Amino acid sequence: MKLKNIVTVCACITLFCSAMNIQAQDKNFYIFLCFGQSNMEGQGKIEPQDTISDSRFKLLQAVDCPELGRKKGEWYPATAPTCQCETGLSPADYFGKTMIKNLPDSITVGIINVAVGGSDIRLFDKNLYKDYTRTYDEKWFIDKVNNYGGNPYAHLLSLAKQAQQVGVIKGILLHQGETNTGDEAWPTYVKTIYNNMITDLGLPTDTPLLSGEVMQTEDNCCAAMNPIINTLPEVIPTAHVISSKDCTGQDNAHFDAAGYRILGKRYAYQMLSVLGM
Repeated sequence: MKLKNIVTVCACITLFCSAMNIQAQDKNFYIFLCFGQSNMEGQGKIEPQDTISDSRFKLLQAVDCPELGRKKGEWYPATAPTCQCETGLSPADYFGKTMIKNLPDSITVGIINVAVGGSDIRLFDKNLYKDYTRTYDEKWFIDKVNNYGGNPYAHLLSLAKQAQQVGVIKGILLHQGETNTGDEAWPTYVKTIYNNMITDLGLPTDTPLLSGEVMQTEDNCCAAMNPIINTLPEVIPTAHVISSKDCTGQDNAHFDAAGYRILGKRYAYQMLSVLGM
């Protein structure tokens, strides 16, 4: 092929890629999937210290939030709220902040947070979710589910596949259990969802799953669930449980801002340990 033709072909390829907005996957862009119910959504009061952003900590927006100037499916500097528009501080916030403080400057961290307050864990089971879209037959709950197209798992997977075009999924964060308190089958429900994620996203089978304990303050609704949560590594060998000991709360189910900061840091330290960082 003549040099002129080669140059023309290369120019056409460059223009085509630009037009299609094709981006190369960056192996130093670590993506983490976050899901669960209200404590993963984040119910903590957002204070000035929580609004400081860093270019190395990013959020793939899960829903349209015009009032926040954010559009679904676009990347932003990660600041609370990281879930639905009206939510607050979440463990995902200080997970990311702590990760970038302890990782090399060459590494960027991104999160996707798809959580539904009040949800049964099976709302994230792709084969059972329709039976749990009305865990509470109330508008606030139905609206949350509908914000994710009626199928939170499919919504999370769609965003995760988008993120895989530019980065590498390194782990999964879960905080859920209040609605399933006392259900000893909970670990098997989580295993089904985890296995689906591994298969549907083509993730390594050793992808870590970090699951946080529910609140265990003296006045709590659901600490009886923690012994069940702590059996998760027996069912999923790559699972690790994050302690909620001494994490303060604002009511009988939700951590306060200080509690979320502690919990988020604990998620991060565990993830850093698992990743060998």
